[in-house]
Amino acid sequence: MSEGKKMTSSRRHHLKSLVLQIAAAWIEQEAKDITAAKEAYMAEHCATPDLSGDQAALMEICKKLHQALDKIDEERYDAEAKVQKSDKEIEDLKLKVVDLAGVKKPALKKVRMSADAMLKALLGGQHKVTMDLRSNLKQVKKEVKEETTDAGDWRKNVEGKADRKKMFETS
Repeated sequence: MSEGKKMTSSRRHHLKSLVLQIAAAWIEQEAKDITAAKEAYMAEHCATPDLSGDQAALMEICKKLHQALDKIDEERYDAEAKVQKSDKEIEDLKLKVVDLAGVKKPALKKVRMSADAMLKALLGGQHKVTMDLRSNLKQVKKEVKEETTDAGDWRKNVEGKADRKKMFETS
């Protein structure tokens, strides 16, 4: 097909049907091969039983067959137990790999929040008191400046500090 021309729908359906026919033929051939392989294996490993003879000989053949079946069942059970144990070990090792690798935490973003927003996030809807820490800081700075200018009577200084302490306790 060239780039400029599109395939017609009838041509596309025809090609699809050809592909499906080829696939169906392959599946049939594969099934025939599997049955032939089974028959060859059985002919190689299991000789045709000699059914001629008396009942005691047939009973002996049946006992041998049952013993062989029991042995095969034990081997199958042992193989299944080994597989289950290996699967469990694989799962444990996968968990250890995840634990050793650790879970990568995303990088935290810097967020500027006010004190009110932080308290609201921490306390939920219980937080109703609004705090303006910056304005309180500005008030404290102004009072400190006033105290440095008025360094006369030490009693006034002590009274001013007591007032400032009360202000922080009430808010």
